[in-house]
Amino acid sequence: MTSLPITILGCGAWGGTIAQYLDEMGHSVTAWSKFPEEIDHLNSTRKHPFISDLVFPDSIRFSIDLHKSLADAGIVVIAVPSHSVRAVIKEINGHISDAVIIVNLSKGIENTTLMTMSQVIADEGKIEPGNIVTLYGPSHAEEVALRMPTTLVAAGSSMESAVIVQNNFSSETLRVYTSSDILGVELGGSVKNVIAIAAGIIDGIGFGDNTKAALITRGISEITRLGEKMGANPDTFSGLSGVGDLIVTCLSKHSRNRYVGEEIGKGRKLKEILDEMEMVAEGVKTTESVYQLQNRHNISMPISTAVYKVLYRGENAKKVVKELMTRDLTIEKRY
Repeated sequence: MTSLPITILGCGAWGGTIAQYLDEMGHSVTAWSKFPEEIDHLNSTRKHPFISDLVFPDSIRFSIDLHKSLADAGIVVIAVPSHSVRAVIKEINGHISDAVIIVNLSKGIENTTLMTMSQVIADEGKIEPGNIVTLYGPSHAEEVALRMPTTLVAAGSSMESAVIVQNNFSSETLRVYTSSDILGVELGGSVKNVIAIAAGIIDGIGFGDNTKAALITRGISEITRLGEKMGANPDTFSGLSGVGDLIVTCLSKHSRNRYVGEEIGKGRKLKEILDEMEMVAEGVKTTESVYQLQNRHNISMPISTAVYKVLYRGENAKKVVKELMTRDLTIEKRY
């Protein structure tokens, strides 16, 4: 590994964790946020507001000046919420060199275009597609901050770029694999948030392990069905960004998407839940995109449809679960 100047765009839980992790590995790290109060807090306390275990050394530079933050960067990490990615990429156009590798951590599917995040970056930015790498996998920031063993997959159309990310992000606590199926990796890591909301609904209603196991199994089947229809490799969904990320997001106490579902399962309203949350649950917006995608590609995604009905049509969660269980009987298929 060669020490590189790396800029993190976004200082949320994942962005902050990656900033501290990369600094500890010996990289020169600058972290940017558009929120002055966030930068002031990080500079004055050197502590993350959401993760108590994150204490930042003085070597990490926190800045609100986007263009200065990008000066000399060899890698730029995108760690803003998915709905902010296009605006951020538009802002950095012309302020990075042609050789910079963009590492996308944001998970989601843009509502208006139905693009994945790497597609949004390529569409809005003056960036070679081969310089875009998406880094996904089962990786709650709270556990990475504690250096618990974690595995990720770096996916890109250029294996050379993916290997650069692999070499610069891997350590004895964070192991990075590579993949050339960036579409499959992004679909798996994004759509699983919709299934995680369903898992939370199950928890909120009070259903048990049988129900959760069924949901995860049929959920990965839905994700794979969509991915194959869109041109991804079905095998990708058996990997870290597919079933791996799905398991951790459906089961973990750290999952914001599972939390949203759990509160809905208890009878609360979506707006009330989101209004009180400090961090973003990406699955809420992704649910709308997935509903549009399944209609565009004319495929059946009953769990995702059920989540859409609960979130966007206000249908009763228990009623929707009953509808899922009483659909026409069929054979079990992998996807």
